Amino acid sequence: MHRPRIIPVLLLRGKGLVKTVRFAKPGYVGDPLNAVRIFNEKEVDELVVLDIMASKEGRGPDLPLLARMAEECFMPLCYGGGVAGLGQMHELFALGIEKISLNTAPLDDMSVLSRAADRFGSQSVVFSIDCKRGLLGGAAVYSHAGRNAYEKDPVALARQAQAAGAGEILLNSVDRDGMRQGFDLELVRAVAKAVTIPVVACGGGGELAHFRQVIREAGAAAAAGGSQFVYQGKHRAVLITYPKPEEIEAI
Repeated sequence: MHRPRIIPVLLLRGKGLVKTVRFAKPGYVGDPLNAVRIFNEKEVDELVVLDIMASKEGRGPDLPLLARMAEECFMPLCYGGGVAGLGQMHELFALGIEKISLNTAPLDDMSVLSRAADRFGSQSVVFSIDCKRGLLGGAAVYSHAGRNAYEKDPVALARQAQAAGAGEILLNSVDRDGMRQGFDLELVRAVAKAVTIPVVACGGGGELAHFRQVIREAGAAAAAGGSQFVYQGKHRAVLITYPKPEEIEAI
């Protein structure tokens, strides 16, 4: 079995990093460049950076900041937030970013995934699905940082994204974001079974056992998280951490 990918997710809000709880209550956790440097030292597998305000504010990526982050980053870097077309994707790839996560644009037009895959390769195109569970327990898809609901089933949407050319699915649980109580195993399992491309589970990781569980039991190809890697202890003191190689091997 290949070594599992354990991926820190950094949330950009303006020029700083924040951590959210259920996609709300952003709390400042530090400088993005400093975080990248620390993760370099800890030999992180890869890094995801999401600008949580770009789509809300109707703007594109902060290219100057991302250029500085990409220059500092020694591991593969995936970026998402406010990416609307191939022109912006080209600019981001030119900075040295390896993958781009698309969330809102494909919900309105799946062909953006096909065009991106044709031009840049499927391995560079990630489709991000944000899900919330309703009163009856069903999972629904949301966009714009969990504000706008879409009448789409996440399993069917994942299949459509794969057919359109996405090379990976980033599956976010809004309900579990920042809660540190475990991943939505049922949701991850359903999506992972429906597609053959890698599914990266995100939302709910609070300890290594959660990451092990979502990979071994739910079929995620990788597990991503924020709180686990930027907070320490019950009082959520800010401290950037990452598992030791032997801890990851044990997963």
